[in-house]
Amino acid sequence: MSVKLRNIGEQVMVITGATSGIGLTTARMAADQGARLVLAARSSDALDQLASELRTHGTRVATVAADVGSQADIERIGQAAMERFGRIDTWVNNAGISIYGKLEDVALEDQERLFQTNFWGVVYGSLEAVRRMKTRGGGAIINLGSELSERAAPLQGMYSASKHAVKGFTDALRMELEKDKAPISVTLIKPSSIDTMFPTHAKNYLEKEPTLPPPVYAPELVAETILYAARHPVRDLYVGGHAKAIAAAAKAAPGLVDRFMNATMFRQQQSNIESPPGRRDALHAPDPSTELRERGSVSADVVEHSPYTTAARRGKSLTAALLGGGALFAAWGLTRRFAR
Repeated sequence: MSVKLRNIGEQVMVITGATSGIGLTTARMAADQGARLVLAARSSDALDQLASELRTHGTRVATVAADVGSQADIERIGQAAMERFGRIDTWVNNAGISIYGKLEDVALEDQERLFQTNFWGVVYGSLEAVRRMKTRGGGAIINLGSELSERAAPLQGMYSASKHAVKGFTDALRMELEKDKAPISVTLIKPSSIDTMFPTHAKNYLEKEPTLPPPVYAPELVAETILYAARHPVRDLYVGGHAKAIAAAAKAAPGLVDRFMNATMFRQQQSNIESPPGRRDALHAPDPSTELRERGSVSADVVEHSPYTTAARRGKSLTAALLGGGALFAAWGLTRRFAR
């Protein structure tokens, strides 16, 4: 069954993790295009500030203070959308968190909490969206994966595992909805490193402060891709040619990529700054000092444009393949270099 999606200006859109990073950028961008919004995050204060900002520009917005790791909270998000706007056209499962550290060093309580947010939050949100959409004409479910949905990275092992799980769940849900001929599009977005508060929010078990490995892309690229998927049924999209290259290289030469990761990722995911005692993070509770910030403070230059992602969004498969192939060739050269 073909899925017909509304223009953004006609949509009711749910966004989780809406008060920071990709979620915040997407909310503001969707508001600029006229969407009605249902925004969810753990901090009620940050949600109130964001809602006030958007309403001054004429956006109709509802907010729900919620933890996506709670099924009851997710149900409250769906109920709020129905009571305020009568339907849901797009549901964006964006909320997520990471942990930096070797798997054997990370407390199981923290690993379980990460999975509750990153995986079960997506499961609860997707199933709530299906329940609401099936009886009201369909819509789009957009899940935030990662380049690590395809390729694990050391020092973020449990985050990688959660994003692999999100991919498996998303693919299975898509097939089942297609079999039922449900008019619901299911998309997985797989970004590369994105300049958000991601390292600051993450719990850190390392001696040094965590950072993002280059290249680091702008959050606007992810938001644009999410909004593209909200109006165009598409299976999945990478954000950044590097994400596509790493995924392709991992399939073509997994052993070489293992060596490449070991040679680079332990260093590239740690800054030169000592991690202070009592460091705050957002794993178990929100950090008010980092709310309402779209971007982080990476030292490397941020990539503001991605020719590969632009071509992929426009359906120019040959162009995207050539650009992805170029990125793959560069990644392949690196794997060869570090395999010696």
